[in-house]
Amino acid sequence: MVTDRRILVVAHTGRPESLSAAVDVVRLLRSAGVLPVVDAESRDDLVEATGEGELLVLGQTAEVGELELVIVLGGDGTILRAAELARGGSAPLLGINLGHVGFLAESERDDLASAVGRALERDYLVEERMTLAVRVKLGAEVIYETWALNEATVEKASRERMLEVVIEVDGRPLSSFGCDGVVMSTPTGSTAYAFSAGGPIVWPSLDALLLVPLSAHALFARPLVVGPNSSLAVEVLDRTQGVGVLWCDGRRAVDLPRGARVVARRSPTPVRLARLHPGPFTDRLVNKFALPVHGWRGPIDEEGRGA
Repeated sequence: MVTDRRILVVAHTGRPESLSAAVDVVRLLRSAGVLPVVDAESRDDLVEATGEGELLVLGQTAEVGELELVIVLGGDGTILRAAELARGGSAPLLGINLGHVGFLAESERDDLASAVGRALERDYLVEERMTLAVRVKLGAEVIYETWALNEATVEKASRERMLEVVIEVDGRPLSSFGCDGVVMSTPTGSTAYAFSAGGPIVWPSLDALLLVPLSAHALFARPLVVGPNSSLAVEVLDRTQGVGVLWCDGRRAVDLPRGARVVARRSPTPVRLARLHPGPFTDRLVNKFALPVHGWRGPIDEEGRGA
C-alpha cells in the first residue's frame, strides 16, 4: 500500500558504494509504501540503477515542505549538500556514514537496513543545530546573503598574496592583521575547518559563535568564542593587495572586493538532525578521532556520576 509519506534520498551517485546504498534505500522505502524523492542531479543515475520506473524529483514533482525525512548517504560533505537541498523545510536529516570521519552522520553502512527501518517507524529523536546567517556588505549596500551550518570563511583567493582584515565583535573593532583568512564557525563546525585551524572543540549543545584566524601575522590573533546573540564580522581592508573570497560550508562562494564586510550572526533557522543513538558528544569525539582512552576507570554509579 502506497502512502503519501515522502522521504528524500541524497547520495553521491558518482561513487559506486554510494549509488548501491541509495538503490537499497529506494527499494526499502518502496517496499514499505513510502514515496522516495531524489534531487535532480541524482535522478538519472538512480532511475537507471533501480530499473523500477520514475522517481519523484525535488523541486519538480515534490517540494521541500512535503518531506518527512531526508536520508543522507555519504560523509559530512554530502550531509552539507543535503542540508542545502532541504533548507526551507522542517524535515530532519538522517546521515548514514559512507565517508571517513563523518561527524554529522548517525549510522554506518553496515546498519543501513536497521536505520531505514527505524526511520520508517519514526523511531528517532530530533536534534537542532544552530546555523549562521551570513551577509556581505559594501558600504551600506548588502551585496550577498547566504547561510552556513559549519562555517563562513573569508579567505585569500591567490596563494602569493596575504589578506589584510579587521575583525569585529558586536559592532566594535577588535584587531587588524594580515592572514590567509578567518573562519567564523558554529559549534557544529568546530570539528571541521575551525578545528584544522587550531580552534577549540565546542560541544554542539552549547549555543556560541567561534572566530578562528588562519595563519595570522599578529600578536593577538587567538581563537574567540562569543555568545549566540553576538555578531562577528571580517572586513577586507582597502590596503589588501590580493583578492578575497567568502566560502560557506565549502559549497557556496562569492568574491569579496576591497572594503567588503562579512557579517555572521545566529540564524533563526536551524538544521534538524535525526538521532538514532543519542549519547554523550564525548563518545562521538573518541570514536571519530580514535582518541586513546585506555586505562580509564570511571564512571561509577548508575546515574553516571563520578565518585
